[in-house]
Amino acid sequence: MDWNEKAKRLLKSELIKRGITNSDLVLLLKGIEIEETKASIDSKISRGTFSASFFLQCLSVIGCNKLTIEEYENNYFLESNKLQLVAEPNVEYNTISNEK
Repeated sequence: MDWNEKAKRLLKSELIKRGITNSDLVLLLKGIEIEETKASIDSKISRGTFSASFFLQCLSVIGCNKLTIEEYENNYFLESNKLQLVAEPNVEYNTISNEK
């Protein structure tokens, strides 16, 4: 999974839902004393490589209080290697007591 692409799509979709352009976002961010240019925002969003802080600042100024992230399978993939989450079996363990 391309996480940068996912971050970019989440932010863009929230902007589109609210009819907010990147130019509008510059002004909204300025309202919370975050100095960005339209070109810098265009670049960050197009690459999808922005900080979590920038992401939260953007969501905050556009009034996004709740974000829905689509669910994925219980198995997660890292490139071609499959990583599975495995629960420890429900087994009662015998312990050795230090009593004499």
